[in-house]
Amino acid sequence: PISPMRSLAVLVAVTSLLTVASPAHAGRPTTPPAHSATADWSYVSNTVWHTPIKEFLALRDHHSAWANSFDWTTDGCSTPGHVEKGRFYNFHDACIRHDFGYRNLHLLESRFGGGHTYWNEDNRKRVDQQFLTDMNSSCSKRSWFVRPVCRAWAKVYYLGVRAFGSSFAPVNPSA
Repeated sequence: PISPMRSLAVLVAVTSLLTVASPAHAGRPTTPPAHSATADWSYVSNTVWHTPIKEFLALRDHHSAWANSFDWTTDGCSTPGHVEKGRFYNFHDACIRHDFGYRNLHLLESRFGGGHTYWNEDNRKRVDQQFLTDMNSSCSKRSWFVRPVCRAWAKVYYLGVRAFGSSFAPVNPSA
């Protein structure tokens, strides 16, 4: 026979497991990590390189108080002579993520870096490549006959940020 204490222990264990696994408990926000080089780098890198653009835009619109300590500002596509929404393309969303990437790599460098730990040529290139990926994704949603023109503009924008994007020099956060 099973002792009453053992039955009680099994009941408590099962109840605890069911509580944690219940749909009401699922999706409940976890406590955000404390700001640290590791946590902040993880947030920025996941947001820039591993989050689909649609989810990125939702994060931007409804980010947590913890995420407020990151730079969500944007100037859209700041290109002379063109706007981010042309007749054959719309790169506005890609430009927003590109700004987030550059600005937050600079931010992490000023918070935790000490010699281009975050804002370096490899990470800058990765942000620029994500920009091209996001623009090409936008082009793929266009009509088949305008996709080549859209992709050509995406390449122009990409080459522009590679040539004239934010320099590799570290940023002074108080400037």
